[in-house]
Amino acid sequence: MHARDRDHDDATYDLLVVGSANADLVIGVERRPAPGETVLGSDLVTHPGGKGANQSVAAARLGARTALLARVGDDAHGRLLLDSQRAAGADTVGVLVGGAPTGVALITVDPSGDNSIVVSPGANARLTPEDIRAAGSLLAASRVVSTQLEIPVETVTEVVRTLPTTTRFVLNPSPPAPVPSEVLAACDPLVVNEHEARYILGEDTPGDDAAPADSPEDWARALLALGPRSVVITLGARGALTADGEGSPVTVASPKVDAVDTTGAGDAFTAALAWRLGLGDELPTAAAYAARVGAASVTRRGAQESYPTSAEIEVLSA
Repeated sequence: MHARDRDHDDATYDLLVVGSANADLVIGVERRPAPGETVLGSDLVTHPGGKGANQSVAAARLGARTALLARVGDDAHGRLLLDSQRAAGADTVGVLVGGAPTGVALITVDPSGDNSIVVSPGANARLTPEDIRAAGSLLAASRVVSTQLEIPVETVTEVVRTLPTTTRFVLNPSPPAPVPSEVLAACDPLVVNEHEARYILGEDTPGDDAAPADSPEDWARALLALGPRSVVITLGARGALTADGEGSPVTVASPKVDAVDTTGAGDAFTAALAWRLGLGDELPTAAAYAARVGAASVTRRGAQESYPTSAEIEVLSA
């Protein structure tokens, strides 16, 4: 068992999520407009979103003592996001307000479910390394810190540099971007889907002549060689694969469910995984629990509003 698997009883939070908070503005359209064309759409629907805010809500819904470190604007969208966190039971003590408008995702969805998305990072891009250093006591009060790449990479790097040795670090490198070696070395685990795995391994880079790894087991071994302490590869309806270099990779199953909307399912998985690891679960056990959480979330529409409680997970067996 890694030292970071052990509880530190004085921790205030089971999970601190450092990441993005967006307002998702969604309009249904019969077809997406061509250049220069205007089309009429449905009524505008606004949802709280962003990978960081999603993870925080998902963990809090499960019963984790959760806090969010993020930045929102001093505007209606920022208040929406703060209200969503508080309603789920997450602590917003680390949410900074001001400096730029709240991040926004403009989403058009056609009848087939295909969407087009434009993201304005807004305040998310203003979450700085200085903000992380100022929040050192918040990091120290947390068993696990989870982050993503919808905030600046240099801010994620500062999280690793500020992290206490007793606190475990979980990274989902989404959207995919180059990850510094010192960040990869801190990951326990690095959580990726197939696309993110291939990107980090260089297989999605144009002109790369390297022979691509052709199975999740191969991806896991190749990713571990880059320095993470452990790796989890999400496989959608097939579950997930875990690897820590101390034995063969382990595949865990996902319950069979009727998927309605997969939005935010990966965030729910990562949040549940990080929480369970902080409670002392072994990696495959935590991943199996997270797969149930992810499966439950796709049976409802939306992201944060789809996340289950721990009681709902108890009755969902693989």
